[in-house]
Amino acid sequence: MNVLVVGSGGREHALVKAIARSPLCDSVFALPGNAGMQEATCLPGDPMDAQAVLAAARDNRVDFAVIGPDDPLAAGIVDVLEQGGIPCFGPTAAAAQIEASKVYAKQLMQRHNIPTAAFAVFDVLAEALSFVSGRPCPLVIKADGLARGKGVVVATTHAEAESALRAMMADRVFGDSGGRVIIEEMLSGPEVSVLTLCDGEHVVPLVSAMDHKRALDGDNGPNTGGMGVVAPNPYYTGDIAERCMREIFLPTVQALAEDGRPFKGCLFFGLMLTQDGPKVLEYNARFGDPETQAALPLIKSDLLSALLSVRAGTLRDTDLDFSQEHACCVVLASGGYPDAFETGFPIAMGDAAAHVDFAGVREKGGQLVTNGGRVLSVTATGDTLKAAIDAAYALAEHIHFEGAHMRRDIGATALMGETNG
Repeated sequence: MNVLVVGSGGREHALVKAIARSPLCDSVFALPGNAGMQEATCLPGDPMDAQAVLAAARDNRVDFAVIGPDDPLAAGIVDVLEQGGIPCFGPTAAAAQIEASKVYAKQLMQRHNIPTAAFAVFDVLAEALSFVSGRPCPLVIKADGLARGKGVVVATTHAEAESALRAMMADRVFGDSGGRVIIEEMLSGPEVSVLTLCDGEHVVPLVSAMDHKRALDGDNGPNTGGMGVVAPNPYYTGDIAERCMREIFLPTVQALAEDGRPFKGCLFFGLMLTQDGPKVLEYNARFGDPETQAALPLIKSDLLSALLSVRAGTLRDTDLDFSQEHACCVVLASGGYPDAFETGFPIAMGDAAAHVDFAGVREKGGQLVTNGGRVLSVTATGDTLKAAIDAAYALAEHIHFEGAHMRRDIGATALMGETNG
């Protein structure tokens, strides 16, 4: 069959490579893809133009489409493609609201007693400022809508909280996404990312992961889309996994179904393992980036077959086989990311190229050059977590471009978890 992967980042490159290995796959297209996706035929187009994507899918006899990014999902690309006769992996616009509106997600959890942080919602700046002035810090300030993983501020002082509120609600640094905000208590404990496949009723978790959002070592600097990840997460034990399935995963899928928004696709759970048990930090309505780059190499089964079973509603009959290895993914970003940065610098990779998922790149004169904030990610596996981390950094040392920046401590917290466990 012919498969279309919509998107252009490292997540989509990882999906392209995994799907291309399937015996069910004849050819893979990516729209728009990027110059590093040699495994796919890249098609020009804007993922936000659903009708143009539908036309491209029809022109290329696409049998199945896999949607990567959040914006097209929230805008209803799955609805348009499905109505146009192209079966999709990904939620409808209604189901994608679980990510597109943090307020909807929090209220869903509140109604269905799904554990999460206590919160309050505001759409008037003065009321939000008054609320934080009477609350002890730290507080977490979240923009309601999509903000490319950056719409969350942990305010350790009232001044920081007020500054974040003014930036979101008055200055609109996240556009309309910040017109409404959530202010919630700060939870503490190890963080866990769990990607799950959902067919509207059943849930199959992939290998757990630990993401690293901050730009700088030691979890310092501004939030980013993600600077690296390790999998599995040593803090996420079998007992905790069973509790999450019982208290969080299945109740969430059931709640969405009861709301008339059955979720088919990848439902991402961002969790905090607090002293009171696991609680939901956030939901994403799609594969995470860079979690996908680490999770997919640990799936031994045919990924495309599993994605098709999600669309068909037959996930219960699908057995996924996972490797017992560990994975580490390290992101190489342009200097200055997530703030101002320059692009257009040639990329040298040496022997590391086979382990790279490309994101912010383009071709210039037959050479790949940088073309974004997160340029690429490199992933390695190993029999132990330390072996995977060491291998990923050894590969990363072979990759060079002007101003290249990467964190040097991806997996350090996870290694402490192994030691303490």
